[in-house]
Amino acid sequence: MRNIILSIAIFFSICTSSLNAQTHFNEMNQVETTKKMGTLLQIVNNFYVDTLDMAEVTEKAIIYTLKELDPHSAYISKEDVDKANEPLEGSFEGVGLTFQLFKDTILVISPIPGGPSDKVGIMAGDKIITVDGEDAFGEKIDNEWVMDHLRGKKGTEVTVGIYRKNNNDILDFTIVRDEIPINSMDAAFMLDKETGYIKLNRFAKNSLDEVNTALTELKSQGMQNLVFDLRGNSGGYLGTAMSITDEFLKDNELIVYTEGVNSPRQELDATAGGNFEEGKLVILINEGSASASEIVSGAVQDWDRGMIVGRRSFGKGLVQRPFKLPDGSIVRLTVARYYTPSGRCIQSPYDNGSEEYYNDFISRMETGELMHPDSISFPDSLHYETKGGRTVYGGGGIMPDIFVPFDTLRYNRLLTSLIRKGVINSFVNEYLDDNRKLLLKKYPDFDKYNDSFQFSDAAYNEFIELGEKEKVLTEENKSDLNESFVRLQLKALIARNLYETGSYFEVLAPTDHEINKALELIKEETTYESFGLSQ
Repeated sequence: MRNIILSIAIFFSICTSSLNAQTHFNEMNQVETTKKMGTLLQIVNNFYVDTLDMAEVTEKAIIYTLKELDPHSAYISKEDVDKANEPLEGSFEGVGLTFQLFKDTILVISPIPGGPSDKVGIMAGDKIITVDGEDAFGEKIDNEWVMDHLRGKKGTEVTVGIYRKNNNDILDFTIVRDEIPINSMDAAFMLDKETGYIKLNRFAKNSLDEVNTALTELKSQGMQNLVFDLRGNSGGYLGTAMSITDEFLKDNELIVYTEGVNSPRQELDATAGGNFEEGKLVILINEGSASASEIVSGAVQDWDRGMIVGRRSFGKGLVQRPFKLPDGSIVRLTVARYYTPSGRCIQSPYDNGSEEYYNDFISRMETGELMHPDSISFPDSLHYETKGGRTVYGGGGIMPDIFVPFDTLRYNRLLTSLIRKGVINSFVNEYLDDNRKLLLKKYPDFDKYNDSFQFSDAAYNEFIELGEKEKVLTEENKSDLNESFVRLQLKALIARNLYETGSYFEVLAPTDHEINKALELIKEETTYESFGLSQ
């Protein structure tokens, strides 16, 4: 059956390529090509030696075809359409809590403030034992099981049985499901008396409102400069990216343009209104910053509006347009490319196939690009100029103005293993299970916690013992751990659980190399001005 599907996919690819290439339009009539494909499927269905699931054959043929085109054209089945859109739409309907699976049990990390679970009194640290009378623990419990049982239509009810430490009885809570917002902003706080910090994890439907609310709040705290963190932000809606960039640029300044063989050039300009058109601006990017993140950073760089700090971004500059198929499924087809105001194409090459394209991080590590900016060479044809005449580079991704190497001293393989094998997560959960009430009593707010909490040697030794028990740490490799950073990481994770998501980033900020470089550039007037940047 696989051979049949591959054959159809190859035929599909040939047809699609000829439809997209101008030279073949006159050689092959579009209607005849469509009929040919339909005829092939009918022949397979009516005469193939074995019984086939033709819906599956067709679906896989579509998938294989799109893989032949580019890395970002994709097929989404009818069942997965809502799930695929959910993170960008900004909300879903459910009980409103953040959870994780801990030892085959659903552990409540935190109820969403004001959400359905919060309203009925469910607390961080609670363990969900039953859902509508059904056991909610054991090997069967996975993320899909939890989603299927806790999410549901607004207004419907679900009853959960909760185990809470120091309570002998299971506590039953009936929760009325409601619409739950999905925040795209991880953190917003002041780095110093004049510099604000905003970290955005994606460009979703509500991101502009979140960013503007944060800007207004930070300005009320004295913000004059901004560090906008787009590291690891893989993109989202073009319209959202354009609107957020508009907050930084002046009226009629070009933000981005798109163009393709069958998509005429379309220019998107900034408007008159902007929430942060004045003041020093530094945008943080890395190899995980893609698409919409690159649109924002590229426009800011080309107009000399701010400084880009970090490492070269991913290079995802293809525009996808959704096309609905008869059964409700969707094809997201690449129809154009993104270009920055100076004319740089954001898209990285994908000539060697999707697998190598998505292994880009490994390639950058092997070539030394994550450690040394001079490992990248740019031909003269990829040199462009900003509004002020500074040289910038095309060829895929956004190259930062100031390079900051990947921090291998903090994020080494041993720490990654401790995270991947659940040692850090298990320790934090057990520590909070034993100390949550004491911590909240001693540190009723985050500021007090951040200023005063110190991880004790006894607690750290318990963490080391757990790592040894799980056979991740040994006498030989323990010295590879950066103890001061591990202590800080544990402190940050505890803060995220006790207070809010942004607390995690606020704890780590003083030791973050990219953030510190941004602050240094903002404070050094001559460095910032030497780039000819507007303030």
